[in-house]
Amino acid sequence: MRDGVVVIDGPAITYAGPRDGAPDTPPSAGTVWARTVMPGMWDCHTHVKGGRPGNFDDGQLVREHPATRAARGVPGLRRALDAGVTSVREVGGMGLALAPVVAEGFLPGPAIHAAGAVLSATAGHGDIHSLPVEWVHDCARRGAEFRLADGEAECARAVREQLRRNAKVIKVYASGGVLSVVDDPLHQEFTGRELRTMVEVAGLAERSVAAHCHGKAGIMAALEAGVLTIEHGSYLDDEACTAMKEAGAILVPTLTIVRELLDAGGLPPHVARKLAEVAGVHRDNIARAHRAGVRIAMGSDIQSTGDAPAAWGRHGRETVLLEDIGMTPLEVIEAATANGPATLGLQAPRSGQLRAGFDADVIVVDGDPLEDISVLADPSTVTAVWQAGRRVKG
Repeated sequence: MRDGVVVIDGPAITYAGPRDGAPDTPPSAGTVWARTVMPGMWDCHTHVKGGRPGNFDDGQLVREHPATRAARGVPGLRRALDAGVTSVREVGGMGLALAPVVAEGFLPGPAIHAAGAVLSATAGHGDIHSLPVEWVHDCARRGAEFRLADGEAECARAVREQLRRNAKVIKVYASGGVLSVVDDPLHQEFTGRELRTMVEVAGLAERSVAAHCHGKAGIMAALEAGVLTIEHGSYLDDEACTAMKEAGAILVPTLTIVRELLDAGGLPPHVARKLAEVAGVHRDNIARAHRAGVRIAMGSDIQSTGDAPAAWGRHGRETVLLEDIGMTPLEVIEAATANGPATLGLQAPRSGQLRAGFDADVIVVDGDPLEDISVLADPSTVTAVWQAGRRVKG
């Protein structure tokens, strides 16, 4: 909309539309003239891990005190705001501990909708293969960002443990992954019955389930079980895309993490091998899903600290990569804003759109992202940010 106006009163938007129809505002009200006004962006796949810059080894992370890691990870939340990200889904990390601190106003950062511990089968993507399994269970009891669960009863208990911590979404590893040691990204890791149990228990508390899936077997099993979002989706084919549409599932592609790790290089041999295999098909199959009409929400898999690859503050790179797979700039903006809350299902806040009654999470961009989507990838072009009506940048 050209020549538009957004009016903010407290934590909510009261008007968004043409200037001709805007309500009169008192003379004391502040006015900001902007080239482009947008809803604050959502990054629907992040991790607050707080490791040393560039460290992706969970076996090393769990050796550090959670307070140390939290302190190291906190500056990234500020960087996310500066990049125009006002809300995140944190799908495995320290998000549950940090979310209330952000909500209370003690810590600047995006609103955090966290999963707590990610649920993994033994020997799966969330297992730390370099440690004795007893130690892995002990780490989970101490609040680590992973939880091993085998069998329907244990899977139900693991979901309820995250609900007890007030998780807003449940995250499961339905297939193997890239950064882990033994598991294969193509392999399904939970049985169909285990997946259905986790979805059912989460649903009783009106929580949706996000499923990490690379291989098709895991994707199809997760969809059949009723998950809401497929994370990564590297080996999506036409049949899987049709199943996603029929199920109303949302794809969170995480193109950024793949590209950032490829650009950086220097990975352990087992990671480099698996990453090369996944990268060879990931981009093409995300493009396939878009052509098929699968709904997409932006997620980067940002998880590192400082200026390392996949570091907090680099969320906007995902917008450029989404355009690169064939999405129009307006489709990219929709994926980065309006589609974000939908990934939380019944827990979704009124966010991601410039509409009366919605949260006043608003950004100003010095440029036109419809003409050049890369302006959303540069935090310096995001010149002002409001979160719940409070100006936090600019």
